[in-house]
Amino acid sequence: MIRRATVADEPVLRELWEDFEAEIPESEGFEPETWDEEWVDVRRDIEEGVVCIAEDDGGAIGYMRGRRLERGAMGRITTAYVRPRARRQGVTRALLGEVVAGLKELGAEYVSLHVLVSNQPARAVWQRLGFEETEILMTAPVSELEATATAAAGPSHGAVYVQTDEAAKIEQIARRYVPRLGRSEWTEVTASDRGWVSVRDELCDRDPPLLQRLAKELSYASGTVVCALGVERGAAVRYALYERGNVVDEYLSVPELYGPLPPGDVIALGANPRVVSRLTGADPERVRRVARTAASSDELPPAEELHDQIVELFGLA
Repeated sequence: MIRRATVADEPVLRELWEDFEAEIPESEGFEPETWDEEWVDVRRDIEEGVVCIAEDDGGAIGYMRGRRLERGAMGRITTAYVRPRARRQGVTRALLGEVVAGLKELGAEYVSLHVLVSNQPARAVWQRLGFEETEILMTAPVSELEATATAAAGPSHGAVYVQTDEAAKIEQIARRYVPRLGRSEWTEVTASDRGWVSVRDELCDRDPPLLQRLAKELSYASGTVVCALGVERGAAVRYALYERGNVVDEYLSVPELYGPLPPGDVIALGANPRVVSRLTGADPERVRRVARTAASSDELPPAEELHDQIVELFGLA
């Protein structure tokens, strides 16, 4: 049974809220509220919004709160919880039906909610009920942001190399795609005698993410191997090898250049000599010696020197 909550239901709502808080604690850095603080909002929703309680023969099994936002036609579900013993029985769907009906009466035309990224079961439930992701709340420790903000910020530059001798075709593809990325002052396409066509673009040259987008498009459109290679922040070298539009190997000489990473991600940004050899013909042992990674750029050759070594190693120019 689903019914509207009243102020007299405070003890029941508190018990449900405490179960919810124990099962789904606040994310790191967020201070949990006390019940007294929570009750102020719950009582307001009882009086001005919609609060529903689900019950069975054993008592309360869940609740859901919703309110109409002050601006626009948006309603928001602020809390939803079903006790474990009553899950997978349609209780959330039933609560949602009652709350949505109440929000519609209050003039809401849309309904939103927040859910933790880490709460995969809840995300799956809400998606099945018709909700789609529209915003992502992102957090980070101040210490990590300070390290990122004060990291070396030298110049970035790079180029895309396409494994083909059809320079005219690559120029046509590049000039068709570059305007989608933004306003660029120039684009240069040059063929070498080593089986690669280089594409240098004013906009992508200074913006590493755009360089990767250009490389992906050139690989997809040309159906051949493409290498995006550049220096980032004047401190590290990155290459990404694409095959038919998909990244098959990516390397960053200082994997944590932009901040701390999980150990697995650090390892993933190391060169794969076998893949490099298959796609470029480079000697795997030389790849291991040249394309090394380190915790700091001080442990490696200067970025420009390392960049030139990789150009020679891959035979790009």
